[in-house]
Amino acid sequence: MIEITVNAERSYQVKLTNSWSRDLAAICEGRTRVAVIVSESYSPDLAELRNLDSELHVFQVPDGEDGKSISTLTKIWNWLGAAGFTRSDLVIGIGGGAITDLAGFAAASWLRGVDWVAVPTSLAGMVDASVGGKTGINSDYGKNLIGAFHSPIAVIIDTAFLKTLSDRDFSAGMAEVIKCGFIADRKILDVAIAHTVDSVRRNPDVISELIHRAVMVKAQVVSSDFKESFAREVLNYGHTLGHAIEIHAKYQLRHGEAVAIGLVYAAELAAARGLITASELDLHRTILVAYKLPITFDRQAWQKLAPLLALDKKARGNTIRFVALNGIGSTIRLEDLTSTELDAAYERISS
Repeated sequence: MIEITVNAERSYQVKLTNSWSRDLAAICEGRTRVAVIVSESYSPDLAELRNLDSELHVFQVPDGEDGKSISTLTKIWNWLGAAGFTRSDLVIGIGGGAITDLAGFAAASWLRGVDWVAVPTSLAGMVDASVGGKTGINSDYGKNLIGAFHSPIAVIIDTAFLKTLSDRDFSAGMAEVIKCGFIADRKILDVAIAHTVDSVRRNPDVISELIHRAVMVKAQVVSSDFKESFAREVLNYGHTLGHAIEIHAKYQLRHGEAVAIGLVYAAELAAARGLITASELDLHRTILVAYKLPITFDRQAWQKLAPLLALDKKARGNTIRFVALNGIGSTIRLEDLTSTELDAAYERISS
């Protein structure tokens, strides 16, 4: 087992293991009640938990982003209330990033904060959503606009879950891994370039290395800036346009697919200002295409996407702020972009 420490409002371990259910059961020992939140389409093997003395409750919620709503959250509150959950009980989210986002916020808001554990089953969830303590739900005005900073007491990552992913979902998760390479760890890019998406899937050692490196990047950033006052915003590289695309597409695109387009857009903004070279811009396109990710979006959508940028969580007042690269592994915040620059960059990624 590999353990990575995250120092946030409390310290916790991200455990890379091959025995998730046993490790989870050990954490649940001594809890009076345990709530497991999963999607309606997923039934994890909970035999280890059922063997405990704890009172086990399984709450099923709608799949994906559809479940990250105030109506679903209200149902979870009612379930917890009916089951008599107290501050010494435990909430567990087993699923993709949408599930861990929702479970974490349910834990953050119930009794003003109860313990929770994240067990991500998607690649994006393993390297991004479950690590860092950002929990939340969506609103009609944007993604993750309602939420709280509330760290789990542990994150359990078992790559065996990745065998259940479709090729599309695996590729989408690789967008978050590749993002970490661009902002902080060039070795991630080197490993990704040396393989194909198919060879990465077939090689447990390679995918384990990529996950380990990506989680290390996030753990280091979160430990230095838990509540995203400044440094943590680098983790949103590619997400400003990416989130807008997700909203516009009504979440029919995977999160990682939208982020991939956002990465190229942010790279275009940086290249136009001379912050990165043409070859560094090309590297974005080359590596994302190699991992079967989209890098363009509908030209006609820009009129609807542009206003959504103002709802990004990094925005301050009327200022739209982008995380950009100042070379591979070095980030900068752009706060004075003109509408001409934004329009021109979008034109260059339009299809």
